[in-house]
Amino acid sequence: MALTLLSVLVLAVTGTIWWSTNLVIGGFDVSRALAEAKVAKSTGGAANILVMGLDSRKDRNGDDLPADVLQQLHAGDGSNGGYNTNTLILLHVPADGKKVVAFSIPRDDYVSLVGVKSREKGKIKEAYGLRKAEVADQLAAQGVSGRDLEEQSRESARAATLATVERLVGVPIDHFAEVSLVGFYDLAKTLGGVEVCLNNPVRDGYSGAAFPAGRQKLNAAQSLAFVRQRHGLADGDLDRTHRQQAFIAGVMVQLQKQGVFSDVRKLQSLISVAQQDVVVSDGWDLEQFARQVGQIAGTDLTFTTLPVTGYANVGDQAVNLVDAKAIRAQVQKAFGQSIPDPADEEESTSTSPAADAPKQVGYTEAAAPATTSAPATTPVGPTVAPGPTPDAGTTLRGGEIPCVD
Repeated sequence: MALTLLSVLVLAVTGTIWWSTNLVIGGFDVSRALAEAKVAKSTGGAANILVMGLDSRKDRNGDDLPADVLQQLHAGDGSNGGYNTNTLILLHVPADGKKVVAFSIPRDDYVSLVGVKSREKGKIKEAYGLRKAEVADQLAAQGVSGRDLEEQSRESARAATLATVERLVGVPIDHFAEVSLVGFYDLAKTLGGVEVCLNNPVRDGYSGAAFPAGRQKLNAAQSLAFVRQRHGLADGDLDRTHRQQAFIAGVMVQLQKQGVFSDVRKLQSLISVAQQDVVVSDGWDLEQFARQVGQIAGTDLTFTTLPVTGYANVGDQAVNLVDAKAIRAQVQKAFGQSIPDPADEEESTSTSPAADAPKQVGYTEAAAPATTSAPATTPVGPTVAPGPTPDAGTTLRGGEIPCVD
């Protein structure tokens, strides 16, 4: 979610303060999924960070969250949501810490899935849940259960997501952070409210969003509804990515107003909450990252939503059609980086998917289970609507809160 990215930015901005006062930046769950995914790494001091917002109503043991917590989340019970990555944001920090850019990846983009045995193609958000289910079935058959099963299957799910995103965008992934719905809620609650601005009033029974037009301050439950709403918005999920970007701007303003960037006690309070639910990648040298980024809070952060060429149906699911080659070219140009194109890369998903399974680039094939009960991908049907006008990008400037639909 958006606050995962803010946790990363707070680490970058304030890391030097923590280290100079002998506070330890530890206590996070650490994932080794980058090694399993075998994604490429940046050179020359730049860093690419993938932020994953996990839409799960489960805790770290795989158990349902308490009923009172689920009620506050307004997100159904443990049977809802599965393990989809409903938020994917790729952030690029150049070696000099200037001109930070980020891409929001729409969750319904229909792409080649890497490391998933049961599907050749699917919504990019599904890579996590499909791979987790495959590994969980395999581990359960071996007698693994409880937290061990949950942790090991999530690790493979993260690896599949990382490899799938890398294939789509064509740039290295150096670090990642993951947060669940409850983690987002806890972090928003700690901030004591976040200001946002809406162009029009909205009401949505699915997410619980019910807001007037104009500037307003949201509590934790309202913040979650704000970044989750897609029903009732002209471009659905694509408008939701703009909500998330605007929310990030609001959080930055809130952190600055509260003096969090210069108050070690407040910083420690925020990071203590983040440690409960945020997972970070292994080998992330936060002290070095802090030196690299410097005062990122004072720089412009440019957000762009990756383009969608049209909409179609896959079975009973509506998906976003994308031009994979065009996306790779756009991200590579913005980041000034590239990795070799997949040998079997299709030019676009505007037509039916190829019958051949995609080459599993950058993934440990041996880790996949032999069988799975997940359904196979059905062909893409005719385009039902053209995609929206490509996003020209939004620059979030320090102290400004943009108004969104």
